[in-house]
Amino acid sequence: MPTAIVINRAQMGAGDEDLGRKILGSCLRKLSSFEDELEAIVLYNEGAKLATRGSCVAVELGHLHERGVDVLVCGTCVDHYNLGDRLLFAPASNMDDILATLRKADKVITL
Repeated sequence: MPTAIVINRAQMGAGDEDLGRKILGSCLRKLSSFEDELEAIVLYNEGAKLATRGSCVAVELGHLHERGVDVLVCGTCVDHYNLGDRLLFAPASNMDDILATLRKADKVITL
């Protein structure tokens, strides 16, 4: 069952930012056990910041990407936040590709 994870914030949940970054990292590490089902991670709005060198989850996203998980980063968001020179997963994606990925997923989970 193809699954897509959507991350639209630079942390998981609302409240304490340090805690939110910590639990997001833990969640992404645990997702490696779902790699047969996990098809894509979609990053938009503040979530796009996570796909840059030095982000709090750069290592975890890199491991998932190496295992075949597509990491789609909103190009409009990359431009808005001026992230192009630090982007880990180039080229940035576009809304057509993001929507096509979400459409073909059997399950979409927003963190």
